[in-house]
Amino acid sequence: MKILVLQHIRVEHPGIFRSFMQEDGHQWFAVHLDEGESPPPLDEFDALWVMGGPMDVWEEEKYPWLRDEKILIRDAVEKRGMPFLGLCLGHQLLAEALGGTCGKAERAEIGVLDVQLTELGASGIILDDLPETFKCLQWHGAEVKQMPSGAQCLATSPECSVQAMSWGPRAHSMQFHVEVEPDTVENWAAIPAYATALEQVLGDEGVAILQTACDEQMASFNKLAERVYINWQQTSAHIR
Repeated sequence: MKILVLQHIRVEHPGIFRSFMQEDGHQWFAVHLDEGESPPPLDEFDALWVMGGPMDVWEEEKYPWLRDEKILIRDAVEKRGMPFLGLCLGHQLLAEALGGTCGKAERAEIGVLDVQLTELGASGIILDDLPETFKCLQWHGAEVKQMPSGAQCLATSPECSVQAMSWGPRAHSMQFHVEVEPDTVENWAAIPAYATALEQVLGDEGVAILQTACDEQMASFNKLAERVYINWQQTSAHIR
């Protein structure tokens, strides 16, 4: 497969998913929207992934390329039926592109925290074989407030009702992170907006606290990520 990956900052890439794609012989091509790069035609690709980033989906005046990104996502998912995976900001962008709404969360959700599958999530494909409740990395202050028409909620948490979502048979997105690697916390903590949010929630020692928590769960994160990746491939198997 040829996978187009939309990135909003260099350090928020597909993470450990990169290793899985390399092992399977898939090609992925990153477009750095925040650096002024423009996506190539979707006709050249089999699937679309959209990563996280420090901006919010409604900041179109500050980041005008967000408008075109939402149009591209809608084209890929709604018109073309392309396999789609969105993470964090990518999750929120999918919701907005298809007519849902996002907004500030009542409380920022940052840390290694529990996510629980919904009945639909437990019986669907993308989160198949994941535990009913599992720990993952959270690092967000915005959330999906209203899912688009036709979407299904696959996972939830006490602080964020829509932790994972699907739309149709091939579009899936997650607010949480399982693509974590050993250097993820260090790299993301170097982003000023993330560092500020982390300090507000976990205090001055937030980086060390979060790094330790991720280190303790790294094997579990990697196992969850591999399962999500395998499941996502099943939803797009007709492409290959």
